[in-house]
Amino acid sequence: MAIDGKIIVLTGATSGIGEDAAFLLASMGTLLVLPVRNMEKGENLKREIIERTGNSNIHLMECDLASFTSIRNFASDLKKRFNKLHVLINNAGIWERDRKETVDGIEMNFGVNHLAPFLLTNLLLDELRTGAPSRIINVSSTAHRYGKINFDDPEGKKRFCSIIAYGRSKNANILFTRRLARMVEKDGITVNCLHPGFVSTHLFDRLNPLIRYGGRLFMISPHKGAETIVYLASSDEVEGVTGEYFARKKIRKPSASARDDAAAEKLWELSRKYTGI
Repeated sequence: MAIDGKIIVLTGATSGIGEDAAFLLASMGTLLVLPVRNMEKGENLKREIIERTGNSNIHLMECDLASFTSIRNFASDLKKRFNKLHVLINNAGIWERDRKETVDGIEMNFGVNHLAPFLLTNLLLDELRTGAPSRIINVSSTAHRYGKINFDDPEGKKRFCSIIAYGRSKNANILFTRRLARMVEKDGITVNCLHPGFVSTHLFDRLNPLIRYGGRLFMISPHKGAETIVYLASSDEVEGVTGEYFARKKIRKPSASARDDAAAEKLWELSRKYTGI
């Protein structure tokens, strides 16, 4: 896929693998739209991207992924600026150790990691159809293997475990990917997800310091973690490939619970009710 001049929306660009992905994509001549919650951090990032890549086609737009209203406002503003979109990268993710809620009263891991990209993607489908052939990329994690969706208690209201809550949200990313891929395949849109690797990012800052220190021996750099994202966004090798889960630029087999089409359908309907889609 010739990516020069393509319009790309990338969430979570102000830190971690999203930041490195932003630099890599900008260096390839893309037009980058970066939804950011902290505009000051966004401005600093934009300035650095332009200085390092020479690409001035960097557009910052305010968006808080913990707010459905903010997501809807972002999508509405984007539609006014651009009538098409070629790549949507749902990269932003959090891991909250304590049970917290979004402004809409939804458990934070589930709300930001799954419902936010679900809503954002659905709101931008028309623009992706106009920009077809286009691509949607969802950043999941191998942690999905520890988080089968509990439809009786998807938000952990009865019993909360941060690792399971995070794993469920990443499991949801794969179920969403598979369900959406079937829905938009005839529209010229491919949908894939990925595990970026065990990346040294701020996501793990709240781990026990001893565990975090030991884990760094096995962690990869954010730059290395961003490579599969950029690969899925730009490579001709994945042209037409859809509904797959990748790691290290290769198709991998996710857990059985993440391949459950009945669960994917059930999650889709649940997500529609949450978001009002």
